[in-house]
Amino acid sequence: MRIHWLQHADFEDLGCIGPWLAAHGHAVSGTRLYAGERPPPAANFDALVVMGGPMNIYEHEKYPWLVPEKALIRAALDTGKRVLGICLGAQLLADVLGAPVTRNPESEIGWFPVDLSAAGRACALLADLPERFTAFHWHGDTFALPAGATPLAFSAACPQQAFAVDGGRVLGLQFHLEVTQANAQIWFEHERPEPAPYVQTPEHILAQTTCFDDNNRFMRSILARFFAE
Repeated sequence: MRIHWLQHADFEDLGCIGPWLAAHGHAVSGTRLYAGERPPPAANFDALVVMGGPMNIYEHEKYPWLVPEKALIRAALDTGKRVLGICLGAQLLADVLGAPVTRNPESEIGWFPVDLSAAGRACALLADLPERFTAFHWHGDTFALPAGATPLAFSAACPQQAFAVDGGRVLGLQFHLEVTQANAQIWFEHERPEPAPYVQTPEHILAQTTCFDDNNRFMRSILARFFAE
């Protein structure tokens, strides 16, 4: 499968997704939007992966590439491509689908439980995830559920943690199952968040080796189903 991914910051890559795609023989290409690269037309790929980033989806003046990025996501949706959005990527998906993206009452950074909804428990893409699992979070904004989307998961700090559209052809995840311990270490070199009720210290976050392993295992399970031929 031809898979294209969109990168919003030089320090936020595919995490464990990259090695999985390579190991399964997919043809992978990417656009470094932050570096001024222009994305290809939707006809050039079969699936689109939209990653996270420190910006907000409405900062068009500061990040003018958000405009053509949203147009590409719209084209991918309209032409029946599979689209996976993670964190900022999920917010961009929600925005393109017509749902508002706003500031969440709490920033959520660290390891916090996520609960699957009844629809999430029935979703084939999430079949290997337990009803409650601990996910890595790093977000201050949240999305409303797009019209026609199925809500899949929620947390105490954020009621919308995942959604699916068109039977799972489109999947938005607010949390970061793809992040490795090495990824998180790099992120903290760029920012050390201020303490808050749902913000943990870098030291605590980085010490949770088993949580990183579990999250990456969950991510690979989702990928195996999402990109099944």
